Amino acid sequence: MPRLEKQHVVKHSARDMYDLVCDVNHYPEFVPLCQSLSIKDKRERGAKTLIMADMTMAYKMLSETFTTQVLMNSELLEIDVKYIDGPFKHLENTWKFEELTSSECRVHFMIDYELRSKMLAMAAGTVFDMAFGRFVDAFEARADQIYPKTV
Repeated sequence: MPRLEKQHVVKHSARDMYDLVCDVNHYPEFVPLCQSLSIKDKRERGAKTLIMADMTMAYKMLSETFTTQVLMNSELLEIDVKYIDGPFKHLENTWKFEELTSSECRVHFMIDYELRSKMLAMAAGTVFDMAFGRFVDAFEARADQIYPKTV
């Protein structure tokens, strides 16, 4: 059961990083292995937004689609992802954004997953590990592209 936890300080505000991670429609442009993402349902209640989304991850000849429920809390700057359906036995993912200064934050990222099929785990496990391990870096690089630098 691979589990990855990463804390990383980035030169962007917590709000900007939270907004970037919540902007799931753009994931195929920069998230490692993300071939496509579609939102199936979206509900908003106050500071919380709940979406159901299908993400297709692809690498060479392998392609897997899975459904998650994503709870975004804009007051706490936290995102909780729960697995619904697909090739995993389980998948949990959390993002938390801790404001350090107006232009710097600590990103807390955790993903815990297990693929359902041993055959798929042998074929794609290392690739998924590598991709999930690069998520925080991919979001930081995207933030560097779209948000103005502050001095």
